[in-house]
Amino acid sequence: MTGPAQTPAGTAPGAHGAVPRPAPGTPGIDVPDPRGRTGLDRHGRDLTGNDRVRLVDVEVLACDWSVLRRTTFDYRHSDGHWSREQRETYDRGDGATILLYDPDRRTVLLTRQFRLPAYVNGHPDGMLLETAAGLLDGDDPREAIRREAAEETGRTVHEVEHVYDVFMSPGSVTERLSFFAAPYDGSAPGADTAGVAAEGEDIAVVELPFTEALGLVRTGAIADAKTIMLLQWAALDGPFGPPAVRPRSAR
Repeated sequence: MTGPAQTPAGTAPGAHGAVPRPAPGTPGIDVPDPRGRTGLDRHGRDLTGNDRVRLVDVEVLACDWSVLRRTTFDYRHSDGHWSREQRETYDRGDGATILLYDPDRRTVLLTRQFRLPAYVNGHPDGMLLETAAGLLDGDDPREAIRREAAEETGRTVHEVEHVYDVFMSPGSVTERLSFFAAPYDGSAPGADTAGVAAEGEDIAVVELPFTEALGLVRTGAIADAKTIMLLQWAALDGPFGPPAVRPRSAR
């Protein structure tokens, strides 16, 4: 996404003047927002890992549940010239997701729930098949995914295998998603529905043969990125991969 304005080649950063600061008493900055947070405009200001980037200002545009920011920064291009850029970022916190699988029965346990953003952007009914997932809410990723697996599938998992950590939409969303996998006992009785009612969750628990789940990826019936990634990992390098690949030690 390109910022609204750039400085001409060779122009030194800082030539545009000061960026206006928010007035005192702004929620999320110097008074608590609806979630009790302050200082949200300090996010990223202390970063020093890239000498081609100099942060100039961070504006909080919205901070009800998640945080929408507009960041102004100076960027040194490959040819040496600097430009002043702006980007909006959406910060909903980091999250975790898990593929539950039964290696003996060769099944996976997914969820189906309504996703408004998908519905308003062309999905026929907004009901997506997904791996269990949720926000960390301050917990360690392993602890958080055990919690989410229990809430969304009704299954208790203990040892989980870390697969990888991924920025799912790095052009605009700050979220880093931790991917996990764990076996479940498909022979034990399980719930057909799950979710935290107080949070408005209405989740159907869906068990599928692994090959059928892969088929749904090919047809587009599974259209959720994290789910596709975990199913493909399971086929290539996970529990349903070639015999030469498994067993694979947990990371």
